[in-house]
Amino acid sequence: MTKKPAWIKSEIPVGKNFNELKSIVAKNKLNTVCVEAKCPNVGECWSLGTLTFMILGDTCTRSCGFCAIKTGRGLNIDYLEPKRLARGILDLKKNNAFIDHVVLTSVNRDDKNYESAKIFSNSIKEIKNLELDIKVEVLIPDFLGDLECYQLILEAKPDVVNHNIETVKRLYRFMQDTGTMKKRAVRPQAIYERSLRLLKFFSQDFNIITKSGIMIGLGESKSEILECINDLNSVGCQIVTVGQYLQPSKDFINVSKFYNIEEFNKIKEYAELQSNIISAECGPMVRSSYHAEKQLSNAKENIKKSGIS
Repeated sequence: MTKKPAWIKSEIPVGKNFNELKSIVAKNKLNTVCVEAKCPNVGECWSLGTLTFMILGDTCTRSCGFCAIKTGRGLNIDYLEPKRLARGILDLKKNNAFIDHVVLTSVNRDDKNYESAKIFSNSIKEIKNLELDIKVEVLIPDFLGDLECYQLILEAKPDVVNHNIETVKRLYRFMQDTGTMKKRAVRPQAIYERSLRLLKFFSQDFNIITKSGIMIGLGESKSEILECINDLNSVGCQIVTVGQYLQPSKDFINVSKFYNIEEFNKIKEYAELQSNIISAECGPMVRSSYHAEKQLSNAKENIKKSGIS
């Protein structure tokens, strides 16, 4: 594993709000991607009142070469999970933990595609029914391009629909050669164009705030990063996150490059010059849910200023 430069660092998780959230999340047997995916920003996000819950279990049916979440055959769908999730959030509020923005994400369940979309939809509805003025953002899988699944998400009325493009088009099935073995492909079961069609469906066809994220440091070129941003802009994506890929362990794809702060700033400037992108969060430690509450606020403010309904 490549040694990280000095600017790759995160805060140690501390603080009253962080400790309370950690305790109540464990008590209600809720999975958070913050923990499962070893996110470096867990302390900062939880202290700011943003939680990313991972529904549909902790085992993914896909085998992306960058992700620390375990892969395998998924368990049965827990149809009571939406109510348990809402109960956990209500418990957080009753214990005076600060929480005002919830991100719902999941492992991929290609074996239970429509059922998993239903769990997403019911989870959004259950949280909205609490009437706690909590914004709900969903970070959804591609649901294999099934429009009926997309419709379930629409009907639940999330505040933001997020779907990560993850990397540039060329690297989706690229197998990294380490000299002794081939590392896993970046997104072997995903399709770049399918992800773009999903974002277009929500942003252009139904005028919902959409968001997508890219990791860099997987072997892409600068021109490919800009091309990916252009593609996201072309389908109406309004919020973009760009962060540094960090290798979870030696079993995953190696880091090809550590981008510095200046390079991230230039990517941000380029992204925010595009016609549809109104907010870009770019930096070494940026992840999909990083500053999610601020991104939504900025997007709504910019939409209001532009007069877009």
